[in-house]
Amino acid sequence: MTSYSTNLTDKQWQVIEKIINAQKRSRKHSLREIMDAILYINKTGCQ
Repeated sequence: MTSYSTNLTDKQWQVIEKIINAQKRSRKHSLREIMDAILYINKTGCQ
């Protein structure tokens, strides 16, 4: 995984995970990677 300045720290992820990970199920992509992508696009915009 590439490291960007917008990536969540472990401490930030622990807080967010409690909120959005209510359903335990198998996923193709991790929610953390999805959140990192959303934050990246939010900061850089769609170029």
